[in-house]
Amino acid sequence: MSKRGGFPGMGGFGGMNINNLMKEAKKMQADLEKTQSELAEKEFEASAGGGAITAKVNGQKQILSLSLQKEIVDPDDVEMLQDLIVTCLNQAFKQVDDAQTASMGKYNIPGLM
Repeated sequence: MSKRGGFPGMGGFGGMNINNLMKEAKKMQADLEKTQSELAEKEFEASAGGGAITAKVNGQKQILSLSLQKEIVDPDDVEMLQDLIVTCLNQAFKQVDDAQTASMGKYNIPGLM
């Protein structure tokens, strides 16, 4: 170890001042929080059954609305209706995941997503 408390030849983290490193980390954290907040406020919409079922969710994957057209409700085929609802919601949630991946990818932090 050198007299300065670092490792010889490292120049303080490869020439980067620890204060600059901390400033950069705080800026990245603030940017990340802003991106997450913006994503949480976005709305995503998906449909299934040729538009007979429509779901709207937010960036936190909370269901905001679920609309069903009367024609899709068949008391003799409840299983089909359940499948369509699940498909519709999964499509909406995938849109959220894709948007998250796209917006967080610019930070290039291993294990973040």
